[in-house]
Amino acid sequence: MDIQRPASVAQQKQRKRVLIGVAAALLVAGVSVTLGRLKPAAPTVERATVWVDTVKRGSMLRQVRGLGTLVPVDEARRWLPSATQGRVERIILRPGAQVTPDTVILELADPQLQQQLLEAENQLRASEADLASLRARLDTERLNQKSIAATVEADYEQARLEREVNEDLAKDGLVSNLILKQSTVRSESLRTRAQLEKERVSVSEESVRAQLLAQQARVDQLRTLFALRRQQVDQLRVRAGMSGVLEQVPVEVGQQVAPGTNVARVADPTRLKAELRIAETQARDLTIGQVAQVDTRNGIIQGKVVRIDPAAQNGTVTVDVALEGELPRGARPDLSVDGTVELERLDNVLYVGRPAFGQENSAVGLFRLDDATGEAQRLQVQLGRSSVNTIEIKGGAKEGDQLVLSDMSAWDAFDRVRLR
Repeated sequence: MDIQRPASVAQQKQRKRVLIGVAAALLVAGVSVTLGRLKPAAPTVERATVWVDTVKRGSMLRQVRGLGTLVPVDEARRWLPSATQGRVERIILRPGAQVTPDTVILELADPQLQQQLLEAENQLRASEADLASLRARLDTERLNQKSIAATVEADYEQARLEREVNEDLAKDGLVSNLILKQSTVRSESLRTRAQLEKERVSVSEESVRAQLLAQQARVDQLRTLFALRRQQVDQLRVRAGMSGVLEQVPVEVGQQVAPGTNVARVADPTRLKAELRIAETQARDLTIGQVAQVDTRNGIIQGKVVRIDPAAQNGTVTVDVALEGELPRGARPDLSVDGTVELERLDNVLYVGRPAFGQENSAVGLFRLDDATGEAQRLQVQLGRSSVNTIEIKGGAKEGDQLVLSDMSAWDAFDRVRLR
């Protein structure tokens, strides 16, 4: 049978249930508040996959680096143009051959030029024959003129003597006045004629000289034309003109080339310079005379900056580096090289390895590693001047800090990561 419980016992059980519910609610609220105050768990990154470097203080050498090639210096590379029009008859040498100034690289053919050479030679020979004939004729005429002048001079001398004799005889009355006057007139006439013949000889010599000079000028003109034609024919055999290596022969047998067409290129492989391509963002501090190093993969060559291209192309600036010292084995034109130019040395500055992201004179977020906890905390670091592998720190980090320099963009949503 059912036994009715006292009311006090029921009330006590009811009160106990209420207390338990309140306690449970308070416990749930406390746990919720505690969990809400907890920081989210830091993501874990493998230590071996990131690059960590320590901030240092001291001297930092600023450098810029660029890729490039070895090329002959300007005066050690030469294009060989075709001096005349012609057809490529024969290619004697191919690229890579050693050449000297008189080495024939290829031969051209031009029948018209050969015909012009023969015509110039024939004209020169005909002109030389005309000069010889003219000289012989003028010599004969000059001798005839001198002979006439000599005859007249002799007649004058004879007439003068005859007049003197008649004058002496006339004083003694042995010769009539008529004969004296006749001898005097004849003497004066021959004297005048002799003077005229002397002047005629002088004028004749001047005329002979002028005619010979005119004909000689014609001969010289034709001789020059013949020499030009012969030189043009000789230039059909294209010679190297310098000692070195044949680099290119951009023509083929049978090809017709016009005057001025480049038919070969020769370079001296022992006189090289480096053409480096420096990023335009890093080229503003470059100056002539700065020290440079060129890595040919077989050795490093010292050099100096001798030219900086005033214009940028495809985001780079071309810098010419004159090489100093002996070239390493394997150095040759068009060889790919790495070049480093020293800009300046910064003393007593904070610096660290160059991060994956972040340009000079900018602020960048980097993780600072705490060895005690194994966690890395993000902080803003102010960067300064940069070099090839290092960059100056102006603020945000201190000497001895270990900074993560790898690309951490995958954890941009977190202010801290754990390294293991």
